[in-house]
Amino acid sequence: MDIKVSHCFILVDDHEKALGFYRDVLGFEVRNDVSFEGMRWVTVVPPSQPELQITIETVDSNPEASTEDKDKQADLLAKGMLRGLVFTTDDVDAAFEHIRASGAEVLEEPTDQPYGVRDCAFRDPAGNMIRLNQPKRADRLK
Repeated sequence: MDIKVSHCFILVDDHEKALGFYRDVLGFEVRNDVSFEGMRWVTVVPPSQPELQITIETVDSNPEASTEDKDKQADLLAKGMLRGLVFTTDDVDAAFEHIRASGAEVLEEPTDQPYGVRDCAFRDPAGNMIRLNQPKRADRLK
């Protein structure tokens, strides 16, 4: 049996701000940008992983969610309490400098972690935590 992740979802408060980060800063390609019955379906893909579609959605994207549920999601998003995404890169330091130069909020500068990666963290425009991991090279392992 061969099972793979094809889509993942990230909640944002503004599609255009999110596209400014995921497309313009991270360099992801827009696969879909479709409006349907008052909703918007936007997916982006990392160029090196085109089979993985990241769906950027707002709290209004789920027509079955109650107003109370949507309000709760919006509150958690505003507090930065929703889980974000973790990406892998071959040069976390260069990626960090590129993303920092865009004005993204830095949460953690590149750090060698005891669990085998060098990583850093940012917030996207909606407040989601985005981590970048680089597996440690053999010459960095101690």
